[in-house]
Amino acid sequence: TNIGSILASVNPYKPIPGLYNVDAIDLYRQHRLGELPPHIFATANECYCCLWKRHDSQCVLISGESGAGKTESTKLLLKFLSAMSQTSLGAPASEKSTCVEEAILES
Repeated sequence: TNIGSILASVNPYKPIPGLYNVDAIDLYRQHRLGELPPHIFATANECYCCLWKRHDSQCVLISGESGAGKTESTKLLLKFLSAMSQTSLGAPASEKSTCVEEAILES
């Protein structure tokens, strides 16, 4: 659920098909925070928009207990941001090169 610009989420401890795929990235990149159901991609899109439209620095705090999914949440956030950076270069997110994403995730 969203609490303003805060996303509170629960780790389901199992994959949910389609929840974090390219179609979800494409969907959430087209909408503002609060227009669609709460999602980490909505939070990431808000950061991306504020970064480029307002030229404001952005920070995302990911918190939780051991095993809560902090590392996976970070990977998803970076996946969205890397897809957006590829889209801004003119390629649709569904056809983007994964070079940027792989470099970030490997680091």
